[in-house]
Amino acid sequence: MSKNKDIVLVVGGGVAGMETARQLRELGLEPVIVEKGSSLGGHVAEWNCLFPDMTPAGKVVESIKKALDGVDMRIETEVASINRLPKGYSVVLSNGDVLPCRAVVLATGFKLFEAEKKEEYGYGIYDHVITNRDLEAWFNTGSDARVPEKPAALGFVHCVGSRDIKAGNTQCSKVCCITAIKQAIEMKERFPDAEIYCFYMDLRLFGRKYEDFYINAQRDYGIHFIRGRVSEVSETIDGRVLVKAEDTLSGKPVKVRLDLLVLMAGIVCNKENQLLGRAMGVSSDEDGFFRSRDNISSISESDRPGIFFAGTCTGPKTIPETLAEARSAALCVYNYLKAGK
Repeated sequence: MSKNKDIVLVVGGGVAGMETARQLRELGLEPVIVEKGSSLGGHVAEWNCLFPDMTPAGKVVESIKKALDGVDMRIETEVASINRLPKGYSVVLSNGDVLPCRAVVLATGFKLFEAEKKEEYGYGIYDHVITNRDLEAWFNTGSDARVPEKPAALGFVHCVGSRDIKAGNTQCSKVCCITAIKQAIEMKERFPDAEIYCFYMDLRLFGRKYEDFYINAQRDYGIHFIRGRVSEVSETIDGRVLVKAEDTLSGKPVKVRLDLLVLMAGIVCNKENQLLGRAMGVSSDEDGFFRSRDNISSISESDRPGIFFAGTCTGPKTIPETLAEARSAALCVYNYLKAGK
């Protein structure tokens, strides 16, 4: 580390943390990335391709990572404690290193809802029920005994663990609808003769090209969209999945037999963030995500001087939004340090 540059600690090595570090270096600061996992990239590194352009996820991760050559990265390392200095903070890492830094950016991301908590959907109970994350892993590896070789019918359940009082998460995860459509299209391309169903409450397609994606899924791929919450999932005697729901548009009950059911597990707060937040002296909202100074003009700023946020640690976001907030956070840090705070 250089003694002539201001050191900024970036906690989290997903795309938010990596992009923040890249921009901090461009601004003449010295970022240090601390990542508790064994590699950089976070959730995005686990995905196959990204909506709405089907961009390979690995391409996005590698392009940012390549720009970080020479940046100090502490992999498999966590923040153990933090103390306020006259100008900045002294951070003790889990490996015993003590790092003096002028500012800290928390880019600690999110967790996916644990689908097994919704027992009525049968995840971990029935052989052919998986999650969106499981399906992305299958896209990457082609290996998962739960995915049949030639499924004749498969379905997607939206809002699993989102907009759900019983699950303790009343918020929308923002990306589940468009992810379900993306994955449904990918499966239709692999299995063109399969019947594919999406069970949804409301389709929330706010992003550019998202509505086109939805129209294409119906018009070009013949994917069926059924508005209504799934009421029951069970297993048939031949090992298939029986889904019962109500089509609220027609007012009729629906019963469909599937070879594979995919649960769109929603975005929830990372519980470990709350422990880190208490150590850092920053607060969380009712949903467990970090509380920004305000939700309009200061989304990247905490209520504690010198500590900033980037990405989904403050709530569900798309990847473009995450990258934009990372750039914003870096600029906020730069302006903060330039002002001599």
